[in-house]
Amino acid sequence: MRLFGRRGGQGRPEDSAQVDELDEPGVQEGDEAGFEDDAEFEDDAPRPLSPRPEGPWDVSERASAEGYVDLGALRLRGRNGMELRLDVEEASGSVTAATVHMGDSAVQLQAFAAPRSEGIWADIREEIAESIISQGGAATEQIGVFGPELLARIPMRSADGRSGHQPSRFTGIDGPRWFLRAVFHGAAVSDAEAAAELEAVVRDIVVVRGEEAMAPRELLTLQLPTEVTTALNEGEGEDGENAPFRDDLDPFERGPEITEVR
Repeated sequence: MRLFGRRGGQGRPEDSAQVDELDEPGVQEGDEAGFEDDAEFEDDAPRPLSPRPEGPWDVSERASAEGYVDLGALRLRGRNGMELRLDVEEASGSVTAATVHMGDSAVQLQAFAAPRSEGIWADIREEIAESIISQGGAATEQIGVFGPELLARIPMRSADGRSGHQPSRFTGIDGPRWFLRAVFHGAAVSDAEAAAELEAVVRDIVVVRGEEAMAPRELLTLQLPTEVTTALNEGEGEDGENAPFRDDLDPFERGPEITEVR
Protein backbone atom coordinates (compact mmCIF):
# COMPACT_ATOMS: atom_id res chain seq x y z
CA MET A 1 0.00 0.00 0.00
CA ARG A 2 1.20 3.52 -0.80
CA LEU A 3 0.23 6.77 0.89
CA PHE A 4 -0.22 10.00 -1.02
CA GLY A 5 -1.99 13.31 -0.50
CA ARG A 6 -3.34 16.28 -2.40
CA ARG A 7 -4.85 19.60 -1.49
CA GLY A 8 -8.60 19.89 -1.82
CA GLY A 9 -11.63 21.85 -0.67
CA GLN A 10 -13.72 21.89 2.46
CA GLY A 11 -15.29 18.45 2.49
CA ARG A 12 -16.21 18.55 -1.20
CA PRO A 13 -16.12 15.30 -3.17
CA GLU A 14 -13.22 15.76 -5.58
CA ASP A 15 -11.93 13.23 -8.05
CA SER A 16 -9.61 12.90 -10.98
CA ALA A 17 -12.09 14.51 -13.39
CA GLN A 18 -11.15 17.97 -12.04
CA VAL A 19 -14.63 19.47 -11.75
CA ASP A 20 -14.41 23.19 -12.46
CA GLU A 21 -16.93 25.87 -11.41
CA LEU A 22 -19.74 23.35 -10.98
CA ASP A 23 -20.92 22.67 -7.44
CA GLU A 24 -20.69 18.96 -6.76
CA PRO A 25 -23.30 17.65 -4.33
CA GLY A 26 -22.22 16.29 -1.01
CA VAL A 27 -22.66 16.31 2.72
CA GLN A 28 -21.37 19.63 4.02
CA GLU A 29 -21.68 21.58 7.22
CA GLY A 30 -24.33 24.13 8.10
CA ASP A 31 -26.18 26.33 5.62
CA GLU A 32 -23.47 25.99 2.94
CA ALA A 33 -25.20 22.89 1.60
CA GLY A 34 -28.71 23.83 2.73
CA PHE A 35 -28.76 21.34 5.59
CA GLU A 36 -30.17 21.86 9.05
CA ASP A 37 -28.00 21.23 12.10
CA ASP A 38 -30.70 19.67 14.28
CA ALA A 39 -31.61 16.00 14.28
CA GLU A 40 -35.38 16.41 13.90
CA PHE A 41 -37.27 15.11 10.87
CA GLU A 42 -40.57 16.73 9.99
CA ASP A 43 -42.13 14.00 7.85
CA ASP A 44 -42.05 10.30 8.71
CA ALA A 45 -41.10 8.23 11.71
CA PRO A 46 -37.39 7.99 12.62
CA ARG A 47 -35.40 6.09 10.02
CA PRO A 48 -33.55 2.98 11.23
CA LEU A 49 -29.80 2.70 11.10
CA SER A 50 -28.25 0.78 8.20
CA PRO A 51 -27.78 -2.97 8.80
CA ARG A 52 -24.04 -3.70 8.97
CA PRO A 53 -23.63 -7.49 9.32
CA GLU A 54 -20.33 -7.38 7.38
CA GLY A 55 -19.20 -3.83 8.16
CA PRO A 56 -18.25 -1.05 8.09
CA TRP A 57 -17.74 -1.11 11.83
CA ASP A 58 -18.01 1.14 14.82
CA VAL A 59 -14.88 1.31 16.98
CA SER A 60 -16.86 -0.40 19.76
CA GLU A 61 -17.11 -3.44 17.46
CA ARG A 62 -13.47 -3.40 16.26
CA ALA A 63 -11.38 -1.87 19.04
CA SER A 64 -7.96 -3.06 17.84
CA ALA A 65 -6.13 -0.77 15.40
CA GLU A 66 -3.59 -3.42 14.40
CA GLY A 67 -3.31 -3.74 10.63
CA TYR A 68 -5.14 -0.46 10.00
CA VAL A 69 -4.05 2.94 8.69
CA ASP A 70 -5.18 5.39 11.37
CA LEU A 71 -6.77 8.52 9.88
CA GLY A 72 -8.43 9.65 13.09
CA ALA A 73 -12.17 9.29 12.47
CA LEU A 74 -11.53 6.49 9.97
CA ARG A 75 -9.32 3.42 10.14
CA LEU A 76 -8.56 1.69 6.84
CA ARG A 77 -7.14 -1.80 6.51
CA GLY A 78 -4.14 -1.84 4.17
CA ARG A 79 -4.35 -3.96 1.02
CA ASN A 80 -1.97 -4.85 -1.79
CA GLY A 81 -2.30 -2.45 -4.73
CA MET A 82 -4.13 0.15 -2.67
CA GLU A 83 -3.17 3.82 -2.93
CA LEU A 84 -4.49 6.38 -0.47
CA ARG A 85 -4.89 10.07 -1.30
CA LEU A 86 -5.83 12.62 1.36
CA ASP A 87 -7.66 15.82 0.44
CA VAL A 88 -6.23 18.66 2.52
CA GLU A 89 -7.78 22.12 2.87
CA GLU A 90 -5.02 24.54 2.00
CA ALA A 91 -6.11 27.34 4.33
CA SER A 92 -6.39 25.28 7.51
CA GLY A 93 -4.36 22.19 6.73
CA SER A 94 -7.35 20.04 7.73
CA VAL A 95 -7.83 16.66 6.09
CA THR A 96 -11.34 16.70 4.59
CA ALA A 97 -11.55 13.35 2.77
CA ALA A 98 -9.69 10.15 2.00
CA THR A 99 -9.74 8.58 -1.46
CA VAL A 100 -8.65 5.00 -2.05
CA HIS A 101 -7.42 4.05 -5.54
CA MET A 102 -7.22 0.47 -6.79
CA GLY A 103 -6.54 -0.07 -10.48
CA ASP A 104 -8.90 2.05 -12.58
CA SER A 105 -11.31 2.68 -9.70
CA ALA A 106 -11.50 4.97 -6.70
CA VAL A 107 -13.74 5.54 -3.71
CA GLN A 108 -13.85 8.77 -1.73
CA LEU A 109 -14.60 8.43 1.98
CA GLN A 110 -15.98 10.92 4.48
CA ALA A 111 -17.60 10.40 7.88
CA PHE A 112 -20.06 12.73 9.59
CA ALA A 113 -21.78 13.06 12.95
CA ALA A 114 -25.34 11.74 13.10
CA PRO A 115 -28.15 11.12 15.59
CA ARG A 116 -27.67 8.19 17.94
CA SER A 117 -30.64 6.05 16.94
CA GLU A 118 -31.87 7.14 13.50
CA GLY A 119 -30.33 7.32 10.06
CA ILE A 120 -29.83 10.34 7.80
CA TRP A 121 -28.88 8.67 4.51
CA ALA A 122 -32.47 8.70 3.17
CA ASP A 123 -32.66 12.50 3.44
CA ILE A 124 -29.12 13.07 2.21
CA ARG A 125 -29.68 10.74 -0.75
CA GLU A 126 -32.72 12.73 -1.82
CA GLU A 127 -30.87 16.04 -1.46
CA ILE A 128 -27.88 14.79 -3.49
CA ALA A 129 -30.18 13.60 -6.28
CA GLU A 130 -32.00 16.94 -6.39
CA SER A 131 -28.70 18.82 -6.51
CA ILE A 132 -27.34 16.70 -9.37
CA ILE A 133 -30.52 17.02 -11.42
CA SER A 134 -30.69 20.79 -10.84
CA GLN A 135 -27.19 21.07 -12.37
CA GLY A 136 -28.26 19.22 -15.50
CA GLY A 137 -27.12 15.77 -14.43
CA ALA A 138 -28.99 12.55 -13.77
CA ALA A 139 -29.46 10.40 -10.68
CA THR A 140 -31.22 7.06 -10.32
CA GLU A 141 -31.80 5.23 -7.06
CA GLN A 142 -30.92 1.55 -6.98
CA ILE A 143 -30.14 -1.15 -4.43
CA GLY A 144 -26.47 -1.95 -3.98
CA VAL A 145 -24.37 -4.00 -1.58
CA PHE A 146 -24.79 -1.36 1.16
CA GLY A 147 -28.50 -0.82 0.53
CA PRO A 148 -30.09 2.11 -1.35
CA GLU A 149 -27.59 4.10 -3.42
CA LEU A 150 -27.50 6.64 -6.24
CA LEU A 151 -26.14 5.96 -9.71
CA ALA A 152 -25.34 9.44 -10.99
CA ARG A 153 -23.98 11.34 -13.97
CA ILE A 154 -22.52 14.59 -12.63
CA PRO A 155 -21.96 17.57 -14.96
CA MET A 156 -18.26 18.39 -15.10
CA ARG A 157 -15.76 20.44 -17.03
CA SER A 158 -12.42 18.87 -17.89
CA ALA A 159 -9.05 20.58 -17.57
CA ASP A 160 -9.17 21.59 -21.25
CA GLY A 161 -12.59 23.24 -20.84
CA ARG A 162 -14.75 20.53 -22.38
CA SER A 163 -18.10 19.74 -20.78
CA GLY A 164 -19.22 16.23 -20.00
CA HIS A 165 -20.59 13.97 -17.29
CA GLN A 166 -18.76 12.08 -14.55
CA PRO A 167 -20.37 8.71 -13.69
CA SER A 168 -20.44 8.13 -9.92
CA ARG A 169 -22.05 5.86 -7.35
CA PHE A 170 -23.09 7.50 -4.08
CA THR A 171 -23.43 5.05 -1.20
CA GLY A 172 -24.13 5.77 2.45
CA ILE A 173 -24.10 3.81 5.69
CA ASP A 174 -25.83 4.97 8.87
CA GLY A 175 -23.98 3.91 12.01
CA PRO A 176 -24.39 4.68 15.72
CA ARG A 177 -23.91 8.49 15.94
CA TRP A 178 -22.10 8.55 12.58
CA PHE A 179 -22.77 8.46 8.87
CA LEU A 180 -20.22 7.17 6.35
CA ARG A 181 -20.41 8.29 2.73
CA ALA A 182 -18.51 6.37 0.03
CA VAL A 183 -18.53 7.72 -3.54
CA PHE A 184 -17.26 5.34 -6.22
CA HIS A 185 -15.62 6.51 -9.44
CA GLY A 186 -14.04 4.90 -12.49
CA ALA A 187 -14.59 1.25 -13.34
CA ALA A 188 -16.22 0.58 -9.94
CA VAL A 189 -19.31 2.52 -11.05
CA SER A 190 -20.41 -0.13 -13.57
CA ASP A 191 -18.01 -3.08 -13.27
CA ALA A 192 -19.03 -5.42 -10.45
CA GLU A 193 -15.64 -7.11 -10.31
CA ALA A 194 -13.76 -3.82 -10.05
CA ALA A 195 -16.28 -2.55 -7.49
CA ALA A 196 -15.89 -5.64 -5.29
CA GLU A 197 -12.31 -4.74 -4.32
CA LEU A 198 -13.25 -1.25 -3.17
CA GLU A 199 -16.46 -2.43 -1.54
CA ALA A 200 -14.33 -4.77 0.56
CA VAL A 201 -12.23 -1.75 1.58
CA VAL A 202 -15.41 0.04 2.72
CA ARG A 203 -16.62 -3.03 4.65
CA ASP A 204 -13.33 -3.13 6.57
CA ILE A 205 -13.52 0.52 7.64
CA VAL A 206 -13.72 1.29 11.36
CA VAL A 207 -15.37 4.60 12.24
CA VAL A 208 -14.13 6.36 15.38
CA ARG A 209 -16.88 8.84 16.23
CA GLY A 210 -15.55 10.12 19.56
CA GLU A 211 -17.67 11.21 22.50
CA GLU A 212 -17.70 14.97 21.94
CA ALA A 213 -20.99 16.70 21.13
CA MET A 214 -21.31 17.51 17.42
CA ALA A 215 -24.10 18.78 15.22
CA PRO A 216 -25.57 16.16 12.87
CA ARG A 217 -23.84 16.23 9.45
CA GLU A 218 -20.72 17.84 10.87
CA LEU A 219 -17.59 16.39 9.26
CA LEU A 220 -15.65 14.08 11.59
CA THR A 221 -11.99 15.00 12.00
CA LEU A 222 -9.48 13.17 9.84
CA GLN A 223 -5.72 13.29 10.30
CA LEU A 224 -2.55 12.38 8.48
CA PRO A 225 -1.41 8.83 9.29
CA THR A 226 1.71 8.32 11.36
CA GLU A 227 3.69 7.18 8.32
CA VAL A 228 3.15 10.55 6.63
CA THR A 229 3.71 12.80 9.64
CA THR A 230 6.91 10.94 10.53
CA ALA A 231 8.23 11.33 6.99
CA LEU A 232 7.39 15.03 6.94
CA ASN A 233 9.04 15.63 10.30
CA GLU A 234 12.18 13.87 9.10
CA GLY A 235 12.22 15.83 5.83
CA GLU A 236 11.92 12.65 3.81
CA GLY A 237 11.24 12.86 0.10
CA GLU A 238 13.01 16.13 -0.79
CA ASP A 239 14.35 14.52 -3.96
CA GLY A 240 10.88 13.22 -4.84
CA GLU A 241 11.88 9.56 -4.52
CA ASN A 242 10.27 8.80 -1.17
CA ALA A 243 7.84 11.71 -0.78
CA PRO A 244 4.65 10.65 1.05
CA PHE A 245 2.53 13.12 -0.94
CA ARG A 246 1.70 13.13 -4.61
CA ASP A 247 -0.03 16.12 -6.22
CA ASP A 248 -2.38 16.02 -9.22
CA LEU A 249 -2.82 12.27 -8.97
CA ASP A 250 -4.75 10.96 -11.97
CA PRO A 251 -4.46 7.17 -12.14
CA PHE A 252 -6.71 6.99 -15.18
CA GLU A 253 -4.52 9.03 -17.54
CA ARG A 254 -0.87 9.36 -16.53
CA GLY A 255 1.80 8.24 -14.15
CA PRO A 256 2.63 9.83 -10.81
CA GLU A 257 4.06 13.29 -10.37
CA ILE A 258 5.75 13.17 -7.00
CA THR A 259 6.39 16.44 -5.19
CA GLU A 260 6.85 17.60 -1.62
CA VAL A 261 3.94 19.46 -0.06
CA ARG A 262 5.18 22.60 1.71
